[in-house]
Amino acid sequence: MSILGLLSLQMSHFRSHKVMRFECEGGPVAIYGPNGAGKTNILEAVSLFSPGRGLRRASAEDMTRRPEALGWKVSGVLQSLNQTHEVDIWSENLAPRQVKIDGKSTSQLKLGQIGRVLWLIPSMDRLWIEGAEGRRRFLDRMTLSFEPSHAEACLSYEKSMRERNRLLKDQVQDPAWYRAVEQQMANSGTEIDRNRKKALDFVTNAQSQATTSFPTARLELTHADGVVLPDSVEDYAQALRESRSRDLMVGRTLIGPHRADLMGTYTDKDVPAKDCSTGEQKALLVSLILANGRALIDSFGAPPMLLLDEVGAHLDADRRAALYDEIFDLGAQAWMTGTGSELFTSMGHRATYLKVTDDAGISQVSLGRIE
Repeated sequence: MSILGLLSLQMSHFRSHKVMRFECEGGPVAIYGPNGAGKTNILEAVSLFSPGRGLRRASAEDMTRRPEALGWKVSGVLQSLNQTHEVDIWSENLAPRQVKIDGKSTSQLKLGQIGRVLWLIPSMDRLWIEGAEGRRRFLDRMTLSFEPSHAEACLSYEKSMRERNRLLKDQVQDPAWYRAVEQQMANSGTEIDRNRKKALDFVTNAQSQATTSFPTARLELTHADGVVLPDSVEDYAQALRESRSRDLMVGRTLIGPHRADLMGTYTDKDVPAKDCSTGEQKALLVSLILANGRALIDSFGAPPMLLLDEVGAHLDADRRAALYDEIFDLGAQAWMTGTGSELFTSMGHRATYLKVTDDAGISQVSLGRIE
């Protein structure tokens, strides 16, 4: 099995970190320190090695260190499928971020071709009980890990839908204005739906074949109002045409992958995830992240980098130990945070430890140890 992970990470004026450089050994990295010291900022920097806006979905401006606001830079040597790549990601003068891979300027989408990054952060703990938007985002991150072109399909769909919604709000009646934009929505929307279903199949199969200490989840892709999206581009375009009069009344598009939802059920108990306890919901999310990682070994050739922020929350000591063992079995480079090194005791010397402290608003990072 090939390895995917950072061999080095360097940050300059990123969030609370003025300067930080860390040589990685390829295995799990346990990051500990008090709240507000800058632990999650390290995970956010690593999350930028994948397409999108990172685990906080922040703008380039928000990532710059204050008060200097000079811009920021994150660099690393990424080992992926027996190759190494030098990756530079930066923003100057609060401009949108830029990417270079092996010295050549490229788009963020290229990052998805050379690496895979998954994360689990505290804001996702309420995934099953809050709105559908968060679950769609979770599903699309999962889907993107299997199919990097999914990001392009989503961007194309969003752009076309904005154009169609503008026509609807302006009460444009002439069908000629809608044909091209609806065709583009049908093309990208069909691809999005197909990619999502394939990703769910991959993860479901990985769950069924694994021996794990975590509960499995039965996953189902649903749509608002019980709508079933057509499988073919032609039928999808026809559905948009037929929905146009209803959409004109509300001024927005009412059918499409933007109205999808991900429903989860605790398999052994046959209980909807939203009705499970806080600990069970957390365990289900951990299980899905691990299953996603197992499936990627087959489809991509290597496990993803895992970013697990405050992973010990809502997990007892036995569950934490089981999680660490499964991460080692997976062979993934996991970056994990916690307030104290005692949360990672069961990993022993199998992990690298980083201690993060705050000094007058500047994060300080040093090699840590098991307390």
